Order: sequence, then C-alpha cells, then structure tokens
Amino acid sequence: MGDWFTLTMSDGHQMPCYHVIPEGTRRGGLVLVQEIFGVTEHIRELCEEYAADGYEVISPSLFDRQEPGCELGYSGADWERAVQIARGEHDWDQGIDDTARCVAWMKERGDPVFMVGYCFGGSVSWRMAQLSDDLDAVSCYYGGYVATRFADEAPKCAAITHFGRYDSMVPIEPVEKLVEKNHPTAQHFIYEAGHGFNSDRRKDYHPESAELAKERTLMLFKALGG
Repeated sequence: MGDWFTLTMSDGHQMPCYHVIPEGTRRGGLVLVQEIFGVTEHIRELCEEYAADGYEVISPSLFDRQEPGCELGYSGADWERAVQIARGEHDWDQGIDDTARCVAWMKERGDPVFMVGYCFGGSVSWRMAQLSDDLDAVSCYYGGYVATRFADEAPKCAAITHFGRYDSMVPIEPVEKLVEKNHPTAQHFIYEAGHGFNSDRRKDYHPESAELAKERTLMLFKALGG
C-alpha cells in the first residue's frame, strides 16, 4: 500500500501525491498521471500494480488547486464536476509544470524515469514526452489532446499510445492521421474497444485490451532500462 505526502511545486503550492515504494528490486521511477476524476481508488490501485512490477510510483493530485482532495465518480454530478474542472478551471500549463516537478523529484531518486497517463493523463504524458529531457519512455492511454492539439511534434523520448477504435470521446480519424505522421520516437496502438477501456470501474472496460496495453507498456519500460 502507498502513502500520501506533499511535494512543493514551483509556485509554492503543496501538492498531495500518492507514493508507492516498489516490491523487491527497484526497476526505476514512474510518474502516473490521473484521469479527470482525480487520484481515485482506481488510480491508486494502478500505482500499486506498477509498484508490484518493481517501479517506485508517484501520482500527483493535479486538480488539487481547483478541488482539494479531488476524487470524483464516473457519473452524474461527479462527472459534470470533473469535466468542469478539466475543461474550464484547470490551468493546463500549470499542470504541465506540476508534472515536470514530479518528474524532477523522481529523477533525483535515480534513473530511469518513466510516465504513464490515462485519459487527461494520457494527454499530459504525451506532452511531457515532447517537452522533458528527463523521461526515458512514456505510455499514453486515450488522451484527447494527443491526436489533436499536440499531434505535430515528435516526442523526445520513446512513446507509445493506446486508443480505442470505438472511443466516443476521442474520435478515431485524428488518431489515424497521427499514425500517418510516422514520428520516429512514437508507436501507436488501436484496440477494438471504447474510451476508458483500462478501467474496470467503467462501462467500456475491455480486459483483453487492458492486459495487452499493460504488457506493451512494461515491455517498453524494460527495453529502456526499467
């Protein structure tokens, strides 16, 4: 099980972060970036799973400035609040800066450093791969901005993406155009699944796709020294 601690951001904000020490030999550090719902029980379980695979994991509560203790559900008023934060209240550039601070913190604890993100976090991870010199590899799950807002720039480090062909929130057409760009540092995978297929809490959970995406993620990390 992990523990919460606070990490000081560049503007002095004390950011709550979920931290899990790996079981056995440390294979590297991993920054795991949340969905729009916060560092939920599901996200914390993912942190613990990666720790069981040998990674020291940190997951920052990136919406803490807007919603302290943010941990929202997948429907109703919680869903509406999550969308309101992500699309209206959260400062994207500040979030990138916060994530970079977490990468730097992990870098100080030793190489290699990886990142994985889901939905909102998938977009953050892709953008960090384009900006950061401290990441060895990233794995990006169904991030809406990956194929639209940040499609043109190649990642600095090895990056893989995971998209669902039937994703109702991330259209497949921009993803196919992203694939055609043939960035030398990126590889893209399309699954016969919908949005959020990795989460067993969501209606579009697709265990076969989730298992394959996790396998590919670990293969990438191990190939880059993890």
